[in-house]
Amino acid sequence: MQLCVVCNELVPKYKCPACRIRYCSVNCFKKHKADGSCHPNKETAPASNTPTPVCSAEQPWTVIDLLDNDSQSDSVALEKLQKLGDSEALKCFLLNPHLRQLITSVDSAENKDKAMKDAMQEPLFTEFADQCLKIIEPKETEHYHEDDD
Repeated sequence: MQLCVVCNELVPKYKCPACRIRYCSVNCFKKHKADGSCHPNKETAPASNTPTPVCSAEQPWTVIDLLDNDSQSDSVALEKLQKLGDSEALKCFLLNPHLRQLITSVDSAENKDKAMKDAMQEPLFTEFADQCLKIIEPKETEHYHEDDD
């Protein structure tokens, strides 16, 4: 999960309406505006200067909120991500501290491609990835395994 761009301490709840950086509070928003680091993005900036909430009871997180522009082409529908969160099988996998460490190392790696290739050499990580795919794309996964027979 990302941290507030201004204070680097809390999970951001808002996006700057001008430059779309993520921040956690009104104080951080004021600091961001005052320090001159806000550089509006003409493509994404709304007309108002009101902070845009990233997450609230009325407006839950979206996949777009969680991804940067480079990652959006690989995004998964929010409904499918919610299925991952509801999966008891995945929750059981995530009880394993070794798997959690592998996931953390991939997430924090400078070279994520290499880190993912390394992690995929671990049978536990591969089982976890397969379980994720079964939840996100069950028909494609079943079809793939039928072709193996």
